[in-house]
Amino acid sequence: MKFVDQATIRVVAGKGGDGCLSFLREKHRPKGGPDGGDGGHGGSIYIAADRGLNTLADFRYVRLYRAHHGRGGAGRQCTGRNGADLIIRAPPGTAVSDAQTAEFIGEVLRDGERLLVARGGGGGRGNARFKSSTNRAPRKTTPGKPGDERHLDLELKVLADVGLLGLPNAGKSTLLSRLSRARPKIADYPFTTLHPQLGVVEAGAPNAALSAFVMADIPGLIGGAARGAGLGTAFLKHLQRNHILLHLVDIAAADGAGPARAVGEIERELRAYNRQLLRKERWLVLNKIDLLDAREAAAIGREMVRQCGPRRPLFLISAVTGKGCDELVGALMRRLSGGRDNAANAPGPSPAEAAL
Repeated sequence: MKFVDQATIRVVAGKGGDGCLSFLREKHRPKGGPDGGDGGHGGSIYIAADRGLNTLADFRYVRLYRAHHGRGGAGRQCTGRNGADLIIRAPPGTAVSDAQTAEFIGEVLRDGERLLVARGGGGGRGNARFKSSTNRAPRKTTPGKPGDERHLDLELKVLADVGLLGLPNAGKSTLLSRLSRARPKIADYPFTTLHPQLGVVEAGAPNAALSAFVMADIPGLIGGAARGAGLGTAFLKHLQRNHILLHLVDIAAADGAGPARAVGEIERELRAYNRQLLRKERWLVLNKIDLLDAREAAAIGREMVRQCGPRRPLFLISAVTGKGCDELVGALMRRLSGGRDNAANAPGPSPAEAAL
């Protein structure tokens, strides 16, 4: 199924049932009086998060959603049946806004979480409601109210513990396939990844507080991405929902550009798109050390520590051979299990930094 992270749908909540005009007629009560019941409420529409979904592709085929109408009231002051609510299932991380006013309605983040997007109409009142000492036989009723009708913009922002970002061909897909069972497309040309790929990295004991985490491979960025170059801003938004960002850099880039230049290029795009992304915890990962001599790779690592600062975790790895990957995963597990809810708990120096 094709990955889709934006969709527009129309939702129509149910109309309330009309109030009933009725008078009681029984053998021994010839003037029983008004007994018309109220109409039932119309069904409302909710967006619900379902962790079994990971794309908005289903909304490409079904764009109109209607809830059931409420039933009309009946005699003997019987209230009409309420219309059934309609639950629209979407992936966790889906944000909902009004397509016409651009008003942000809300988002669903946790499995099973619901968001009311269209309220059903109220039921009309039967004539029994209008009985009084001065009006013994009212013939007044009210109709049911229409339900909300609106066009909605749905936007999916991938939820993951760890997000991979970097220039094309930095090795993000290779690293994801090394650490998880995900099998993204891998080739020696740019933009082999055209949509986010998710993988589950299992590294802890099954009974531990955190035995696995979700890693997302975001399509490669290039200079000018915040203004639409390359894949543009289509996937920059997915970085907003990741707890930790791993900035992968090709330590032996074919164009001869050093890692510092690649780091600066990506940081400029993050700053141009949303400065909040720069405040997220970002670790620097120098990939493809298998292509360099160990001393040369260590020298580049020391230079990056000097330029980026000692408090920013840095790792030297090879996604192809797996060298350094275990240390990276171990550090991520410790950070996610002990510091996800405590931003002040900064990670200590990585094994690569200690070695450098």
